[in-house]
Amino acid sequence: MTLQRFALISVVFSGVVALAACSSTSGPELRASKPVIHVSSARTASDISSCLQRMIPSAQTRRNQGTTELMVGSNAWLVTLTPSGYGSIVKVQQSSSDDGGVPEPELRFDIARCTT
Repeated sequence: MTLQRFALISVVFSGVVALAACSSTSGPELRASKPVIHVSSARTASDISSCLQRMIPSAQTRRNQGTTELMVGSNAWLVTLTPSGYGSIVKVQQSSSDDGGVPEPELRFDIARCTT
């Protein structure tokens, strides 16, 4: 490998690493954070998910081993809906970085509205 090619690869790799460092919080990091909201609801997970998608159109939904996950903002909030015998369990976790998306008071209102 020539020295010029090696230098070009090094510059490209450094750029990729810099971009990755500036990216939003990862899913595993969010899942490991302490929940800011943890409630039980008589509503089904699919009802809550549909309601939250209407209230927060930017939410991205994903199914994961029996649970439904909604990413709100640029990975700023993770809403996990787990079916239970009573209805569902709702857990909301926040990333350490604020993306300026959905503010906490608004998200709390939407969760309260969709779980009752």
